[in-house]
Amino acid sequence: MLIYSHKITPRVRYIFNVLLGDMLGLEVSFTNEKESFSVSEEAKISYSHSKIGDEIHFKSHGLLHETGVKDQGIRVSDNENGKFFYAHNSTESVLNFDVFAASFFLLSRYEECLPHIRDKYNRFEASESLGFKNGFLTEPVVDQWVLRIRDVLTSKYPELVFKKRKYEFISTIDIDNAYAFKHKGFVRTLGAYLRALVNLNFKEVVERTNVLLGRATDPYDTYNFQLEIQKQYDLRTIYFFLLADYGVNDKNVPFYNSEFQSLIKHLGDYAEIGIHPGFNSNQKNGKLKIEKKRLQRIIHRSVTKSRQHFLILHLPHTYQKLIDNDIREDHSMGYAEHIGFRAGTCTPYRFYDLDLETATGLTVYPFAVMEATLKYYMKLQPNEAKVEITKIVRKVKDVDGTFIGLWHNETLTDRDIWAGWRDVFEHMVKEAKA
Repeated sequence: MLIYSHKITPRVRYIFNVLLGDMLGLEVSFTNEKESFSVSEEAKISYSHSKIGDEIHFKSHGLLHETGVKDQGIRVSDNENGKFFYAHNSTESVLNFDVFAASFFLLSRYEECLPHIRDKYNRFEASESLGFKNGFLTEPVVDQWVLRIRDVLTSKYPELVFKKRKYEFISTIDIDNAYAFKHKGFVRTLGAYLRALVNLNFKEVVERTNVLLGRATDPYDTYNFQLEIQKQYDLRTIYFFLLADYGVNDKNVPFYNSEFQSLIKHLGDYAEIGIHPGFNSNQKNGKLKIEKKRLQRIIHRSVTKSRQHFLILHLPHTYQKLIDNDIREDHSMGYAEHIGFRAGTCTPYRFYDLDLETATGLTVYPFAVMEATLKYYMKLQPNEAKVEITKIVRKVKDVDGTFIGLWHNETLTDRDIWAGWRDVFEHMVKEAKA
């Protein structure tokens, strides 16, 4: 596919390569010479102000020919084909909006690089996003637009051969706290006993004692169940382990504990393993490097996958730090506040750095559903959560995308505040694998 643009920028190259190359499997080349473009017999697209000849024309908005970040003043419209923005009135263009600029805006997380309100954890909130404000956060709009592009190209150039998009389900589990009572060390355990006694929580005192004496299973030890489900449904599973030093928001078992290390190795025999960078890894230089090295020493292999603890993403800073530490896949692209598609897509894609104006080698794996979002933020009961999960899974399947769910070992206990949620997890797996 030959692409003409009056100005070939890194943004132009990036978005055409992602949408047409990575997502549709076409080989893409570029030119800014009208004459050679006009005489070319290749399948071709003009992406500029006006049509040149008999090619497919997409009118450009201008975003992809700019540098830097500035307020876009976007107005979202909708019709029978769904939501869109960067609309225009060109009769020469095959679509009534700049699909490439709109996709770039969402994939690059352009809006997160603009001034915005942050939550108590210093995160970009779902409610601040264009998708949430305009009712398309739960739609994989970029994937829907890509399929429209494919239809347009096929109608003009039926000889084109596209890559077959393939639906995939990835189950991901964060291990923020491997055990509720075990392996916490004398000082932490003593402090926990004292707190329980002060609060007259004698049930916890008894349970903790039984677990520590080996008379009961630690409530957060849901790993046999996880492995059984993985085997039963033939799941691709990724575990993300928190190996940060102890802190207010980092309360896992000490990384040097031999039982904890054995758990990591055991799960690594059956699933993929990634790092869960600590709460302050964005601010403290060298913290990610240290934590990643700890995990690599335990599993004796390189670590290339990550998901931020508390989903703290400061873009593009966080991704620059991941790239500097040889992380190749990040799984943090989703909101704590609401389910849906933070980047407008359910397809893994290469990230574009707006600071450096360059395509990176980091692949972003967007997740769509987290159990804590359904329970704590959306205030759903288990049966209500099942309905929302089913809706999201079906939307991903409709575009042959990748559905990624995010759960934690402690939420699979099926007890106390999480009673009934193990069944929600199994429902998600069944729906995603059906």
